[in-house]
Amino acid sequence: MSTTLPSPAATRLPRSALRLLRTAGFVSNFDRFCIAPMLVLIGPRLGAPLPTVALAAGGYYLAYGLMQPVWGLVSDLRGRVWAMRVSLGGAAVAALASAAAYNAPVLIGARMAAGGCFAAAIAASLTYVGDTVPAAVRQRPLSELMTAFALGTATASVVAGALAHWLSWRLVFALPGLLAAGLAVRLRRLPEPERQRPRTPLAPFRAVLRSGWQWYVMAVALLEGAVLLGFLTYLAPALEARGVPVPLAGAVVALYGAGAMAAARLVARLVGRWTPVRLIVVGGVQSGAAHLLAGWSQSVPALVVSALLLGGGWSFLHSTIQSWATALVPAARATGVAMFGVALYVGSALATGLAASTADHHAYRPLFWLAAVLTVPLTVAAAAGRARYR
Repeated sequence: MSTTLPSPAATRLPRSALRLLRTAGFVSNFDRFCIAPMLVLIGPRLGAPLPTVALAAGGYYLAYGLMQPVWGLVSDLRGRVWAMRVSLGGAAVAALASAAAYNAPVLIGARMAAGGCFAAAIAASLTYVGDTVPAAVRQRPLSELMTAFALGTATASVVAGALAHWLSWRLVFALPGLLAAGLAVRLRRLPEPERQRPRTPLAPFRAVLRSGWQWYVMAVALLEGAVLLGFLTYLAPALEARGVPVPLAGAVVALYGAGAMAAARLVARLVGRWTPVRLIVVGGVQSGAAHLLAGWSQSVPALVVSALLLGGGWSFLHSTIQSWATALVPAARATGVAMFGVALYVGSALATGLAASTADHHAYRPLFWLAAVLTVPLTVAAAAGRARYR
């Protein structure tokens, strides 16, 4: 039986607990980002065109987003740790099924199942921090989590490309499955934080959906998912379309994670010194510049810089909005964070899916320029809303 942590005012998050949360987020992000550098390679192996195989990525994001409220409700009703353990057990099975897929429909179904199960890991980790760390310093451990998430992204990009090229893409899907199974066991040691238990099963949803600010932040997250996640899927294919080998394309995209890790450490130091609005604007400028550069040239040097800038933009912009989302409805924090995740990953799925046919014709320049244009309303809406929120 899990022990219970005292209230946020009485404690800081133990380092051992933070390590487990970071590992869960790392594995989740590894699984989520490992397919991007392999899209062009998997298609011929399964006898499917790029738009069909891209559905495995888009379907993952969609299931990841749609299952957020389910896991959020489970987390509010049964506990954060319980939700993470059950979801990681299911994710292990789905990831191993992805590795065994013998055609595109099976792969798409298995990836959607994996996305639906891995959906709990990051949201529950963020909620756990919200439950145990005071709001004034919450963005610091959140930035540490973002560093681990970025490391998962970077590792996936490098390892996936290399393993798929020299060994097998199936091994890439098996790795997070095995890690998730191990985590489901190890999380027994994580103490369950105190939380306000809902009076009825649907009470968290009612509390969240009555909040005007929740709806506003979800709208921002929808656009953010499209701009910062959806178009990111096509960095590696853009390089591969120019004849760049899969391992090198994966290594370039991995620099997104390196940029995010470096920026996350900087953000952790700037929290309390810079206002949230300033952090958002700096992140938006980096993201817009990254997409402009990617549209201008899809060469290796240009996309190296773009990947680094996108990672930096993610840490500055997303970590600030994410911290904001944890404070909107404290009485139903897990459900609120989950609904934020719904919007974020539905936005990424929509962008990935709508851009697939354009990417199939190697028309990457207009895709990245569209992302640059969309960065402007994203930054303005996020900064203006955060400035008004009290």
